[in-house]
Amino acid sequence: MNFQIFRILESDEVNRIVPALARQVFVDGKVTAKGLAREAKNNLQVERTGPGLSDLDQMVLSGLRRNEAFQAFAFPKRVLLPIFSRYEPGMEYGWHVDNAVMGTGTEALRSDLAITIFLSDPASYAGGELVLEMPLGEQEIKLDAGEAVVYPATTVHRVAAITQGVRLAAVTWVQSAVNDERLRGILFDLGNAVKQTEASAGGKTLTLLNKSYHNLLRYAIDL
Repeated sequence: MNFQIFRILESDEVNRIVPALARQVFVDGKVTAKGLAREAKNNLQVERTGPGLSDLDQMVLSGLRRNEAFQAFAFPKRVLLPIFSRYEPGMEYGWHVDNAVMGTGTEALRSDLAITIFLSDPASYAGGELVLEMPLGEQEIKLDAGEAVVYPATTVHRVAAITQGVRLAAVTWVQSAVNDERLRGILFDLGNAVKQTEASAGGKTLTLLNKSYHNLLRYAIDL
């Protein structure tokens, strides 16, 4: 499955989050990295002192919940509390792959999908692209504030070095109710076909498509 881009946060939400982050305490990002990723990671992140939800967490998680296209793509069963990261000039995150299990204790989940929500205006910083290693080559991604890229957590990726300005982002992971990546892709495409047929034609074709979608979902989903 390839990556998808969704608008998760509206402009007013970004305009609330970014000033709030300026009042947070940032610590070395290595505190949440493990193994080889720890050696590759050079950034800052908001210090999390407990498992409780902050107002910033609530805004990000609410944005994910209300986005129907994201829900149809990811089938989220569990979502990790976001990490709010900060990259300043000279900082980067070298090539790495995310751990199969993210989080600790009762918060731990299997990382099926990774999410990066861009929070900074892309014109306000240089560098900082999220680079994904894809079958057809490297894909550099730099999005508008509030937009998110969602991609398989099995993907080797990096964050390019910042050369000017500051890059803020919220990063989290999803454990999907549909474990099989290939089935998630088929369901996403089939669901889009149902919506397009519903808008244009309907009738018997729509009924058959809808039947196929829900029967495949019954087979694939693990609630």
